[in-house]
Amino acid sequence: MSLESPRMPLPPHLVAPDLVPEQQADNASAVYYPVSDTRMVAGEGIHLYDSDGRGYIDCASATFNLSLGYRHPAVIQAIKDQADQLIHVTSGFQTAPVNALAHRLVQLAPKTISKAHLKVDGGSAANEGAVKMAQRITGRRDVITLFRSHVGQTVMMASLSGNAFRKQPLAQLYHGGLQVPDPYCMRCFYGQDPRSCGLMCVDRINDFLEFASSGSVAAVLVEPISGNGGNIVPPDGYFAALRELCDTHGMKLIFDEVQTGIGRTGRMFAAEHFSVDPDAITVAKGLGGSGAQVAAILTSDELAGLPTNDHSFTYGANLLAAAAALATLDVIDDPDFLANVRATGAHILGRLEALRSTHPHIADVRGVGLMIGVEIVDEARRPSAALTNRLAERALDHGLVIRTSRYGHGNVLKIRPPLVLTLEEADVICDRFTELLLAEGI
Repeated sequence: MSLESPRMPLPPHLVAPDLVPEQQADNASAVYYPVSDTRMVAGEGIHLYDSDGRGYIDCASATFNLSLGYRHPAVIQAIKDQADQLIHVTSGFQTAPVNALAHRLVQLAPKTISKAHLKVDGGSAANEGAVKMAQRITGRRDVITLFRSHVGQTVMMASLSGNAFRKQPLAQLYHGGLQVPDPYCMRCFYGQDPRSCGLMCVDRINDFLEFASSGSVAAVLVEPISGNGGNIVPPDGYFAALRELCDTHGMKLIFDEVQTGIGRTGRMFAAEHFSVDPDAITVAKGLGGSGAQVAAILTSDELAGLPTNDHSFTYGANLLAAAAALATLDVIDDPDFLANVRATGAHILGRLEALRSTHPHIADVRGVGLMIGVEIVDEARRPSAALTNRLAERALDHGLVIRTSRYGHGNVLKIRPPLVLTLEEADVICDRFTELLLAEGI
C-alpha cells in the first residue's frame, strides 16, 4: 500500500470550525511570527488533521508537550470539571488541585526532592527559578550549561543556552553563563574514544572552573538527554561523575526535565535512568497531557525558601492546569503505560537502526523511550542541516510531522510522538519514514 498521499476524511465526531472565504484568505495576516500555509483544524490521539482533510501522525507531540496526545478524554474531563467549579484564584490561597499536584510530584520524584514550586507557567520560567534558588543558597552567581543546550527563551535562559545564533540578536546578555562541551561521543569535542576517555567531558570541567569561570559558580543546569540540541544520550557514568564534581565544588545539580520528564523516556523522570539524584528538577511540557500550560520546580529542602516575590507568575499554579496535570499523572504513573513507552520506543529504535545499512545518510539513531533522534549527514558524512530540513518538510507529504534540531540549524530529526502510541502505530511511523527516504532518494 502506498503511503505517499495519506489523505483521510476528518472523523465524524471531530468538527472543524467553518471560516468565511474572507477569513480563510486573510486568516494569518495579523500573526506576528511566520506560519505555514497549512491550517490545522482538529486532532485526536497521535493524529492531526488539516483543513484539506489530510491526516498526519504528529511525531513532535505538538511542541513535545502533548504527552497524551490530542484530546485525551481524562485530561479534557478534568479541565471541564474544574472549570465548572473554579478556574483561577491567586496562589496565596490553598486549593485542592494545587496541593494535590505538589504532593503528587514530590511523591513521584527522586528521594532528594521534597518541595514543588508551581508558581511558574513554562519551562523557561521554571529553569530560571531553579537557577535563582541555587544562587540564593550558594551565594554564587554563574551557571554551567552545555554547548548545545536549550534551556529556555527568556534573556537569561537564552544566554545560558548554546548556539550563537540565538544570542546574536540580543542587545544585552546575562553574563553569568559558562558553556562546556556536551557528552556527544559520536562527535567528541576532545576527539576521544568513549571506551577509554575516562569521561574527559566531565573531568575537563575542572579546567573550565579554574581558568574560564569567574570563580563563583552556583549550579550546573543540564538536560539528561538534550532536547533541541540533537537528542544526545550521555555515556554510562556521565551523570555519576557530574554529581561528584558538583559535590566537590559546592555546586548544585539541576536537571532540566522540561522535555525528558513525565514519562517521555519510559520512566517518570529521566533521572531514574541514570541513578542520580539532582538537587532540583524542572518540569513543564508533558505535564499538561493534552496541552494544558503547567510547569514546576521540584527541589530539595536545602533549595526551598526563595521568597514568593522573587519568582512568581500570574498564571502559575492555575487550577485548570493543575487538574489537567493530575489527570495526566494518573494515566502515566502506571507501570504498564510506562512499559509500553519503553517497548514502542525500542521498536522504533530497532527499525530505524536497521535502515542505517541501506541509507548512508543516516549516521546515527539514538534515544531512550520515545525520545528518539536520527542524525543526518551528506555524501561526505558531514552533518547536513539542509538535508535534514528537506526531509522534515517532505515528511508532511507522507503524513508525518517531524521537527529538526537546533531550530533548523542542526542535523537531527526528532521522533517524539505522544506516549499513547501503540506498536501498530509505531510501525506505521517507521513505514512512512522509510517511504520518505526512498522518495527522496537517500
